[in-house]
Amino acid sequence: MTAYQRATVHGWLLLLPAMSCLALFTHWPAVASIIDSFYSTPRPRRPSRFIGLDNYEAMIADPIFWRALVNNFWFAVGTIPLSIGLAILMAIWVNDRIKGQSLVRMAYFTPTILPMIAVANIWLFFFTPQYGLIEQVVQLFGGNATNWLGSGDTALFAVIVVAVWKEAGFFMIFYLAALQGISPSLGEAAAIEGASRWYYFRRVLFPLLMPTTLFVLINAMINAFRMVDHIVVMTKGGPDNATILLLYYIYQVGFSFWDTAYAATLTCVLLALLAIIAFVQYGWLERRIHYR
Repeated sequence: MTAYQRATVHGWLLLLPAMSCLALFTHWPAVASIIDSFYSTPRPRRPSRFIGLDNYEAMIADPIFWRALVNNFWFAVGTIPLSIGLAILMAIWVNDRIKGQSLVRMAYFTPTILPMIAVANIWLFFFTPQYGLIEQVVQLFGGNATNWLGSGDTALFAVIVVAVWKEAGFFMIFYLAALQGISPSLGEAAAIEGASRWYYFRRVLFPLLMPTTLFVLINAMINAFRMVDHIVVMTKGGPDNATILLLYYIYQVGFSFWDTAYAATLTCVLLALLAIIAFVQYGWLERRIHYR
């Protein structure tokens, strides 16, 4: 065996543990879900049998699935731009030389390190009708009491606020790291040329942040479709399915109704949606990214 062959075998052996875990806990569950979606759910006296596309036909006729899909769309539209925009603003703010810079950074990042269940319980106190912190502030200025999580008009908006508060600080870290990698001489040259701060951000800073934006955008999209903890604690999909999201519906079908085959079908649709969105994002943004 030549030195090149030994090096190749050695490299594959080093990758083998990670590849085995990836195949066992990521690839195989995805393949198993695709297979299970073509079978019926096994029962104590009725074994699983091949039913073809019946689960997919039932999904198309399921109004709750479409409600969850629409809710997830609006949830993504509400959380992704807001969390990314706030992350950029916070990163620019804490990247400047301001008083208490370390404390401000810690304050922005603190929601990220809190467990999601703890975050949901904190915001439950904020949204409590009549006694919650938000209600106290609203009533202080003469506003009317609102059941934020109990009304179909405001429940999804309330969940979006919690998600943005949780994620913006996490995305800020990536933008802060990217900003610290940009040479200050670019800003100095722009100032000498008389460019405004907005023009410098729009023409110089933001294009240089596009690789980070692509990474953050993919993560934000995945987070928007894997939200389940906050829903379980705060609303359980209510009221009247106003906050039911696709992953929570999968959880409900699989673990509350014990219809594992239908849950596998919904999982396949979710994976397909994420794959399509990722391909579109990479194909559209890759041409607009300036790598250094």
